[in-house]
Amino acid sequence: MKRPTIADIAEAAGVSKGAVSYALNGKPGVSAQTRERITEIAARMGWHPSSAARALSDGRAGAIGLVVDRPAWVLGIEPFFMQLISGVEAGLAATGTALLLQVTQDAGAEEAAYRRWWGERRVDGVLLVDLRDDDPRPGLLAELGLPAVVVGHAAGAYGAPSVWIDDAAAVRETLAYLAAMGHRRIARVAGPARFVHTRERGEVFAACAAELSLPGVPCVHTDYSGEDGARATRRLLSGPDRPTAIVYDNDVMAVAALSVTQEMGIQVPGELSLVAWDDSELCRLVHPALTAVSRRVPQYGERAAAALLALIRGEKVADMLLDAPVLVPRGSTAPAPARR
Repeated sequence: MKRPTIADIAEAAGVSKGAVSYALNGKPGVSAQTRERITEIAARMGWHPSSAARALSDGRAGAIGLVVDRPAWVLGIEPFFMQLISGVEAGLAATGTALLLQVTQDAGAEEAAYRRWWGERRVDGVLLVDLRDDDPRPGLLAELGLPAVVVGHAAGAYGAPSVWIDDAAAVRETLAYLAAMGHRRIARVAGPARFVHTRERGEVFAACAAELSLPGVPCVHTDYSGEDGARATRRLLSGPDRPTAIVYDNDVMAVAALSVTQEMGIQVPGELSLVAWDDSELCRLVHPALTAVSRRVPQYGERAAAALLALIRGEKVADMLLDAPVLVPRGSTAPAPARR
């Protein structure tokens, strides 16, 4: 089918192309009755505004961007980003704004994507995830004039507003919960050390362990994949001072850990308690079901999208702290086993 044009609508309505343009763009110059008739004909013909033409007229692309600098296969199995994207889409649904997603393999490719998108007028703004120490991306986006909202704790330090969740509260609740059940040897399987949220979470783990008089929380860094999480689990459980509880930085690694415990003949939760960060269907489907920290990730994405749209409209946007995460106890945690 031929895509209807303003000329087609003008012919069907018996008016000029200028009148159609005024009516469809909400501008004065036509009567209310004529405007209603034109919009009705346009809807019946299946007319939609051209994004390219709109970008030329008002400079808007009608899309926002999200670049995830992780291997595509990791992204495909990690529920966090799927939930985040579902929330972003929910936040965009009523506005007609599209989400442009790109997965890159390194920081250079991610920066090139931002330059290309801005040069081609592909996006009006971007969501920035996985902040790194000395991160060059906020400076690049400021240089380009590309509006950005940080998904994570930035506290204004990067010149862009942030939408974030206080992981510190969840760390304290999780460690206090495990300590109350008698766990003293608690370990953490974390994500990449280069991410700000990994480091900040680690700092809180250390401080909270000291407050609870725990001997510290040894940490093994991974790439968030199930394979790496399984390797880290084997390493911790094969050592001379085996932990009685392990906290994982995502659900995929915690699920992989369950397979390792079966392989090694270690009972969960009788001999080892497991806690996953970011509750998901995976945590509820395995046996035993995993105790998890719920951060309501779809809401996270929806609020971040709303903040970015407001920034694009030229509104002043402040940092936004969302509701604190909630620990959801399930079958993978129990009192620490008696010391042998």
